[in-house]
Amino acid sequence: MRILISNDDGIQAAGILALKKALNPLGEVHVVAPEKEKSGAGHGITAHKPLRPKEIKLPDGSYGWSVNGTPADCVKLALEALLPATPDLVISGINRGPNLGTDVLYSGTVSAAVEGIINGIPSVAISLATYEHENFGPAAGFAARIVPFLAKDGNASRFTLININIPPGPPVGVKITRLSTRRYVNVFHKRVDPRGKIYYWMAGEPEDSAPANPAVDADLDVEAIKNSFISVTPLHFDLTDYQVIPGIQKLLPLLQ
Repeated sequence: MRILISNDDGIQAAGILALKKALNPLGEVHVVAPEKEKSGAGHGITAHKPLRPKEIKLPDGSYGWSVNGTPADCVKLALEALLPATPDLVISGINRGPNLGTDVLYSGTVSAAVEGIINGIPSVAISLATYEHENFGPAAGFAARIVPFLAKDGNASRFTLININIPPGPPVGVKITRLSTRRYVNVFHKRVDPRGKIYYWMAGEPEDSAPANPAVDADLDVEAIKNSFISVTPLHFDLTDYQVIPGIQKLLPLLQ
């Protein structure tokens, strides 16, 4: 099995190294990741400057590629130029911090996996849902268990990735979940520099929508993590709202 690993925390992050160590026994593991942290990069790509990959030695003695670009850049470059052959699987992570709900739209971790499925490769994004510690052992172990099944059978669709979040404490089980709605409050901190100029730091605290029906909404990814379950959410990049199409079609005579 040939596996491509990337992330958005940077090639020296503890999470990607823990993931590589866990996956090494499964086959040929390649690491292509940003040279520095690119959290919140979304699916941005580098179009106005050259990408310069550098082969660097990792702490385990193996070599990986450090790229001066985004997570999506890393996967694109790996698939088109750096890897000797197409991988059987793309896995992004292990991210430090959760990727839950609408956060997936901002996430460089998830976007690296999206780039994999754009190219028809089964892909996984995996995150440790806490910033308080870096115990990536449970997340790495779960990745090692699930990867062989995904690589063998593919995902439910060639355009679907699997987004995994691991709770901060010992998991009590696994839930198949759907995305919640998450927004941020107190997003900007206003400050004044030594010259009296105002500037802002983006920060913010997550505010999750309360479940409308706790019995029905128990399968939300945020609820699973709150209850110490591993959250496994299938995602796809087709953002079309098919239910609205018939209503819009009725407007066509007015738009001609």
